[in-house]
Amino acid sequence: MASASPFTRRALFGGAAGAAAVAALGAPASAYSACATAGADVPWVTLGAQTGTLGGGAAVRRFVHGSPVGSIATLELEATGYAFVELKATGDSVTLRNTTGVRANTLVVRAALPDAPDGGGVEATLNLYVDGAFRQALTLSSAQTYLYRGGTTNPKDPHGGGAPHRFYNDFPFKVTGAAIAPGSTITLKKDAANTAAWYAIDCVDFEAAPAPLARPANSISVVDYGADPTFQTDSTTAIQNAVAAGRAQGRTVWLPAGKYLTHSLAGVPLDLTGATVKGAGMWHTTIYRRPPLPSSNTYRTKITVGSGTRLSDLQIDSNAVYRGENRAGAADYSIEAQGAGGWTIERVWTRHCDANWLSGTGGTVRHCRSSDSYGDGFNVNNSNVPNPDKLGHDMLVEHNYQRGAGDDGFAVYSDAGASGQSAQIERVTVRRNTSVAPYWANGLRIAGGRDIEFRENLVDSVSSNSAIDIGIYGVTGFPLESAVVDGNVLIGGGGWNSVRHGVRITSPNAESYFADEYTNVVFTNNTVKGSLRAGIFIDLWRNHVVMSGNTVDHPAEQGVYIRSNVTGTGEFDGNEVVNLLPGEVQYANDSAATFTVTGSGNSWQ
Repeated sequence: MASASPFTRRALFGGAAGAAAVAALGAPASAYSACATAGADVPWVTLGAQTGTLGGGAAVRRFVHGSPVGSIATLELEATGYAFVELKATGDSVTLRNTTGVRANTLVVRAALPDAPDGGGVEATLNLYVDGAFRQALTLSSAQTYLYRGGTTNPKDPHGGGAPHRFYNDFPFKVTGAAIAPGSTITLKKDAANTAAWYAIDCVDFEAAPAPLARPANSISVVDYGADPTFQTDSTTAIQNAVAAGRAQGRTVWLPAGKYLTHSLAGVPLDLTGATVKGAGMWHTTIYRRPPLPSSNTYRTKITVGSGTRLSDLQIDSNAVYRGENRAGAADYSIEAQGAGGWTIERVWTRHCDANWLSGTGGTVRHCRSSDSYGDGFNVNNSNVPNPDKLGHDMLVEHNYQRGAGDDGFAVYSDAGASGQSAQIERVTVRRNTSVAPYWANGLRIAGGRDIEFRENLVDSVSSNSAIDIGIYGVTGFPLESAVVDGNVLIGGGGWNSVRHGVRITSPNAESYFADEYTNVVFTNNTVKGSLRAGIFIDLWRNHVVMSGNTVDHPAEQGVYIRSNVTGTGEFDGNEVVNLLPGEVQYANDSAATFTVTGSGNSWQ
């Protein structure tokens, strides 16, 4: 995307489709208006397939709010809005009218196909019609989906005894021919040539992608150093040499439009430290990582961003099939950022990689996009080691979007490390981001830190865990000394991974290095909507919580629930719980003798 492109739309569902998506959770359609105050500004609008017109025998499948969540992943729970359209027979279709106001020359279709009988996925086309006329065949695949959790062989083996999850993938397409005008319709149809046994259509992004950016003045082109934009030969060394020259000469390193293959089994990653590296836009310039699979070699395909780096306007993709560097899955970090001197990442789209692993001091990541990661979408951390280049201090994460993360959508993770010598993360702001449909872990996660702020983020349709989890991670994780969570819209959450809730506030456990410490959080002006179990859940032993001005709307279980054996204090003022299911209560404190609650103006008082 061009740097001049306006980021003016908040991504979830647009217009009437957004209202319908919220209504599908059982909340009033008018409640969608709350989403307009939170989330990333992005240049596309998403329409949920379940809001479209069905043809043939197509059917909407949805998770019914208030029904048992179960203990395994399902297509319904992993879908945005917990609903999708199923196309099974020839002639089945779903039609969406372009009500987005966007003259869309690109589409991103989020869809699932069946796995192959012995794993590895299938590939099949699905036909796209515009205003009833055939436009193009879209190629879809399940090769990078289907992980089998808990199996005894490997994560891709359907015969290893594991339970499947990670069903969906984002498929970006440039529209052949004229752009899809506002008011026009698109139809996704299973014709005789479309051979998958079934297609699960979740949602479609409509975007007017800009033309490729022009080459910056005073820049060095990687092509002049031997990089191949036609995706025929390896470009790793050429890109690295161009970066070295650009750094030495103080010139921008330019990646023209094209797809650059990086399939070297190098023991060191591509390192952009100290350079300004710019592509022609995330729809036009791609660095594609394709180390041979399987491989027992030691290799790192991540991209390192260090002090003084400015990285922008490109896409990073890979052929990874599951998480973990140095394994056959080959899902190394998308970007590993570090450095005491600060760095900036803007308008970068990462796909099919592990987390964007963000550390250092003074780092900024904004207007970026993460799809189908095998780890966190964006994780601010101290790398679990004592290192002045990896402190996780004074970091800003804003206006970024993730969908389909394989761990937390956006996380702050402060860890003392095995030696206990790492520094506590400080002064991290995560604001105006959108986290949609992570298939594992939480929409948002605060795991330790000091002076942490999560403001005006939007979460929707968490499959396995909570919309936001606040507290600590692991035995060596630092406690949460202070955090403000304000103005977020948190839709859904409380999924299939044991007993989860919309919001979870928790503390160090008995095995923690910091077992006697408290979680300290100010939780204000948030909207918690359509939780699959309790709206807000306060857990474990030691918590100090200030909670005011929040709305818990239509939880499947209690509005606010404090479990037994919690100690600490709660100052609760002006909170409300609305639209309860029959038999549920607004507020329950099973630790009334040890968790002291004060305050007034709450709807349950």
